[in-house]
Amino acid sequence: GRPWQESETNKPLNDDYQILKMPLNAGDLDMTRIPRHIAIIMDGNGRWATERGLDRTFGHKEGVETVRRITTACSRLGVKFLTLYTFSTENWNRPAYEIEAIMNLVLNFFEMELFTDNNVRFRMVGDFSRLSESVQKKIRYMEDLTSKYDGLTLVVALSYSSKQELTNVARQIAQEVKDGKLAVEDITEQTINDHLWTNYMPDPELLIRTGGELRISNYLLWQIAYSELYFCDTFWPDFSEEHLRQAIANYQGRQRRFGKTEAQVEGEASPLNDNK
Repeated sequence: GRPWQESETNKPLNDDYQILKMPLNAGDLDMTRIPRHIAIIMDGNGRWATERGLDRTFGHKEGVETVRRITTACSRLGVKFLTLYTFSTENWNRPAYEIEAIMNLVLNFFEMELFTDNNVRFRMVGDFSRLSESVQKKIRYMEDLTSKYDGLTLVVALSYSSKQELTNVARQIAQEVKDGKLAVEDITEQTINDHLWTNYMPDPELLIRTGGELRISNYLLWQIAYSELYFCDTFWPDFSEEHLRQAIANYQGRQRRFGKTEAQVEGEASPLNDNK
């Protein structure tokens, strides 16, 4: 079941989880509590197309339009990092024609207006080595061209695997120990953070998955240790700014405790607490 969502009768499946589905007005967001970093698993492109009797590639084309729409919305809301799960290492097992269509969409996605009009910087995380030379050149070009922008950073996870990322981290640290550059007792969580592909950004406060599936799919496994998770049934091509605002409103209705008790968190937030 999905205790954090509503049933078909619009009633919570479990009263213990009602706080996660409070009636929040997505139009009245607390602008002081907008997540700095939102990560999204953009799921449902193929199923969106199939339901309409179209080839799966049409769903990916519509998904690109949603990327533009949501990037613009996040920029306006003041989000600093938006990381989009675009293509996983497992996706290389898909039909060749679909992979080619997705990579062509990547090449054609970069309309400068999206970046210039919204002060958006572009970055990529993932395994560059498996991408074609043309895609690699385009990505490097866009990273360099948009490096001057300091608003939202749009991070595309392309040919990405969190397990591969962590394996690479382990190998790099092991090599540094072997070379005498790092002592084993000096390895900390920060050591791992510093070796991640995502070492230039904070961990996501909010992870959104569209398309109705309830799994993480090898995405940012280290980084989302304390992220709030939000799942919705809406396919990615239909995901609107209103859906985004509802996800953020849901996030703002939760109490983030990081291992502490509810009383501790409420005490820290109290205006009577000098150490707030």
